[in-house]
Amino acid sequence: MSKSVLNFLLCVTLSLVLFQCANRGTTDGGPKDETPPVIIKEEPANFSTNFTANEIRIYFDEYVKFKDIQKQLVISPPIDPEPEITPLSTASKYITIKIFDSLQPNTTYAFNFGESIIDNNEGNPFPFYKYVFSTGTYIDSLSVKGLVVEAFERETPEAVSVVLHEVDTTYTDSIVFKQKPKYISVTDSLSEFSIDNIKAGRYLLTALKEENTNYIYEPKDDKFGYRSQFLTVPSDTAYILKLFKQDPEFEFTRARQLAESRIGFAYEGISDSLGVKMVSEVPEDFLHITSKEFEKDTLNFWMRPKLDVDSLRFEVSYFSTKDTVTVRIKKMDKDSLILKTVNSTLKPSDVFLLRSTIPLSSVDASKAAIIDKDSLAVESQFTIDKINPTLAQLNFDLTENNTYDITLFPGAIKDFYGTENDTLRFKAGTKLLSDYGNIRVRLRNAKYPIILQFVTTNGDVKEEKIIREPGSIDFTNVDPGKYFLRAIFDTNDNGRYDSGNFLKKTQPERVSYAEELVEVRAFWEEITEFILED
Repeated sequence: MSKSVLNFLLCVTLSLVLFQCANRGTTDGGPKDETPPVIIKEEPANFSTNFTANEIRIYFDEYVKFKDIQKQLVISPPIDPEPEITPLSTASKYITIKIFDSLQPNTTYAFNFGESIIDNNEGNPFPFYKYVFSTGTYIDSLSVKGLVVEAFERETPEAVSVVLHEVDTTYTDSIVFKQKPKYISVTDSLSEFSIDNIKAGRYLLTALKEENTNYIYEPKDDKFGYRSQFLTVPSDTAYILKLFKQDPEFEFTRARQLAESRIGFAYEGISDSLGVKMVSEVPEDFLHITSKEFEKDTLNFWMRPKLDVDSLRFEVSYFSTKDTVTVRIKKMDKDSLILKTVNSTLKPSDVFLLRSTIPLSSVDASKAAIIDKDSLAVESQFTIDKINPTLAQLNFDLTENNTYDITLFPGAIKDFYGTENDTLRFKAGTKLLSDYGNIRVRLRNAKYPIILQFVTTNGDVKEEKIIREPGSIDFTNVDPGKYFLRAIFDTNDNGRYDSGNFLKKTQPERVSYAEELVEVRAFWEEITEFILED
């Protein structure tokens, strides 16, 4: 082999060795860049007064881009039309804000970018950048601070808007439904807020958790909180706003035929005040009954005999309002009698329930037979629920760890139209008492009446009692699990939680949660103390 060839092979070998060594020693580019971008110039300068520009530029020492700017950018007061901010989809070394001719005189404006500005390479945010200017001779420097808390749920939502509407000669309560606020802020990770760069004056302070952020209160979709009294700025007070979902106002929506002899009256809100009366002429033997439809906001009007008419007129009353509605009648199928069990696993104090598709007129206990797992007959009482005529109650003595075969023979149930059941069979059962736990709750700082609830981590109410006087509260045969204790201060003593209403000037009823989860263990008795917030 020639010397030249040997030299060539030696060079190739050395090159390969050096290449492999280089690969083994290649670094990943050095330490990760964790330095946020730096602003090197602002035109006009931040905190400028007598501002007249229609374009702002903020220059950085590296390429930056936006992340979630639609969610994070808050402009206070709002500017309409909104400024144009670029670039939105690419990286640049500067941000441009174009303002269209819409600024108010002698007003301080603040652009709060949150953490939406990040560097292009590693995504390091420029934290909580705020650009402020005034169209007047000075920068407003007053602020309003406080905390937003959830009125009913255990956890407060993130990023709640907290706003101020100016109270002047044009102010009305409807302003929150129609007009954007004067000043805006957003709660931080601790649900605290600070509305800055505001001027002295009187304001309405409210909080909004919106489905679509437009700073206009829409009760059907949004959560809301408000301070009952106007506030005067400057103020050193830290304000607390309770965030609630307003109960829908009662509203009758429509009436229509749902079956051959059934008219449905649909509504929104709580139906306690809803009444329906037939206005059309009817025969002397005409009968009717009403019932609330299961899991639907509909009041059913059942009638007999079948009326051969083109239309029927009804008077619908709610509160002090009365409406007359006409329902067109057409040929439709009859309702069919169907019975379903509500609860098949029973606790010692439970009643076996059957739900009917049609209101019931009578039940016959002599045609109901119950046999337990030892083939022994069990005596029972059979009744129709006094409030809801579509519920039948079968009450019998229950023993632990038992099964029950329930037979309803023909004629055990008769519905409003006179239809009787065919033979029906159901099964029910009980667990061992040792499968449940017992817990005694002692309340401190209670103001009665109180609705005491065991709430699962999913928010479902597992146990509930209305407490009207001091003393220990015993919950027996509770399903094992971990629960939050919740106390509702039932101020109006109506047996349910009442939310707030801005126009009616009512705040939500007070709700208190125990600090720690309560664990109910099978075959175990526990005593716990629930200290309610003062």
